[in-house]
Amino acid sequence: MYVLPLLSGGLTLVGAMMVVTCPVAVHAVLYLVVTLLSLAMVLAMLGAQFAAALEIIIYAGAIMVLFVFVIMMLNLGQPDRDREKEWLRPRAWIGPGLLAVVACGELLYGLPTLSDPDGAVFPIDARDVGLSLFGTYVLMVELASFLLLAGLVTAFHIGRTLREGP
Repeated sequence: MYVLPLLSGGLTLVGAMMVVTCPVAVHAVLYLVVTLLSLAMVLAMLGAQFAAALEIIIYAGAIMVLFVFVIMMLNLGQPDRDREKEWLRPRAWIGPGLLAVVACGELLYGLPTLSDPDGAVFPIDARDVGLSLFGTYVLMVELASFLLLAGLVTAFHIGRTLREGP
């Protein structure tokens, strides 16, 4: 009964630890996508389907595109040929592959229970999320947007400085 939420939460924690400890930036972004998708599964199991959809659309979609753009813009690391050879090695795909298989298995296992709630879960609709984000938590939303903007400007500045260096 509680196996699926615990597995999703564990997958979220393992993915987050791999994001922090992974030395290759592109691999860290892939782990972050897995982490965000498993977090969306946790939100869906808690009855917040709209928040889960926002998690997938905004964070796993738009923010990840922004991160990949910044990584491409900085062009950190090895030359392209060496980087592509490293990506083709099977050991580079073991971690993200296992996490993705576990996430897909959880989704297939939990999908019938999400479509037929037993009445104990109260769904959250778009109006509730909008009232919370732009009512009670409007200051936190604005601070998060400034934090993302500061991170992007800092990454651009560091990349520009490194490129102009020796």
